Amino acid sequence: MSEKFPVPSADQQASLAHIKVELLEAAQMARCNLLLDEHHYLKSIKPVGERLYYVATDAQGQWLALLVFNAPAKHLKFRDEWIGWNAAQRERRLALVVNLSRYCLLPDKTFPNLGTRVLRLTLDRLSADWQSHYGHPVLIAETFVDPQQFCGTVFTANGWIELGQTDGWGRHQRDYYVKHDKPKRLFARQLCPNARRSLQAEHLKPDLAGVETKVTPRPRRTVKEIASMAEEFKKVPDFRVHFESYPLWSLLTIVLLAVLCESSRGSKALAKFARGFSQPQRRALGIRRNPKGRYPAPSQPTFCRCLQKVDGRKLEETILAIQEKMRGQPPKGDLIALDGKEPKHGGGQGVLTAVSLPGQFYLGSEIVEEKTNEIPVAPVLLERLDLQGRFVSLDALNTQDQTARAIVLEGGGDFLLTAKGNQPTAEANIKKLVPAPKADFSP
Repeated sequence: MSEKFPVPSADQQASLAHIKVELLEAAQMARCNLLLDEHHYLKSIKPVGERLYYVATDAQGQWLALLVFNAPAKHLKFRDEWIGWNAAQRERRLALVVNLSRYCLLPDKTFPNLGTRVLRLTLDRLSADWQSHYGHPVLIAETFVDPQQFCGTVFTANGWIELGQTDGWGRHQRDYYVKHDKPKRLFARQLCPNARRSLQAEHLKPDLAGVETKVTPRPRRTVKEIASMAEEFKKVPDFRVHFESYPLWSLLTIVLLAVLCESSRGSKALAKFARGFSQPQRRALGIRRNPKGRYPAPSQPTFCRCLQKVDGRKLEETILAIQEKMRGQPPKGDLIALDGKEPKHGGGQGVLTAVSLPGQFYLGSEIVEEKTNEIPVAPVLLERLDLQGRFVSLDALNTQDQTARAIVLEGGGDFLLTAKGNQPTAEANIKKLVPAPKADFSP
């Protein structure tokens, strides 16, 4: 594939208008791979995960070019700096980037401007095709150009930006890279306006957010940090007399790391998260070796039993101690907010939790038993909190005399309670005794 083309003839220029780009069908894959093996310097490819194959044809249906898009490189310094996302965002949003791993213009069919025309037609439909096949669009395309073979003219003419050179490593398996000492030029292109801004935003747009829910974050704590956390959880008594592989402190450390990584915390999600730990990390957790000398990952039933029978009060004390070591004490000026949550799916009990705002310090939790609600639970939780000189906020359900007295008379704090239609007498008295604040705008 030469990149220095002569000026196209009138017939060749006219034929560009009839070029079509289509997705390859399964029956065409064998022919595609044969042509790549024959004409592409890297031969055919066996991509893992999401991928799409395209073929460009002329007016007579003859094949002119082949393109293969698949999962991007996991770590690219210049790409990541160009996008502007952090490591956690890259881990969760990498599926929104796609790699053009093979682009082959068939040598006996090539003529001037064909490369840029085919590339533009393909990129025009790429994101919509990805949405149709995998349930999400792609925002950025990347590709590598071997400087010993090509100049990258087709890409620069098509609006791609050269970001820098790679360090000369190639992926041979899913997580296995080999150094080949042949750096490639890295090119990238936004497939829609403000693509980089979307990827670096604190929250993805609703039509993109689904990709994050499919990703299980990997624990990024060091072995030393993991071992320190596990040591703290040894203070929580194990409810089992005998166990084979997983001490309770190992399981609880995994749960805490899942919280810190913003991973899902159901037993199934925890088991998947645990499989992402390396062998040294599992050793630091305190997991015991199996007969093969490996440190196994706990299963879903193991987490399920652990979360059902662990001593909740002792666990809370340990979490608070770990939080204090990591972050210090909550600021005295923070508001204390109590909020209840119900399980989204299936059974289970509700939980009333206290946090500080805006510092987001965890302060404690209390189970809301079945056949009751938060009203009798709130004073029990408030009794364990340091309320002296603090403001405490609860929702309208907890606008109760007993709760207000617990905050003011027993805790020495002040309350911020909401009076709504479920408290008609209190609402009427407030309107009569407390003047409404002056509004800055007309109702």
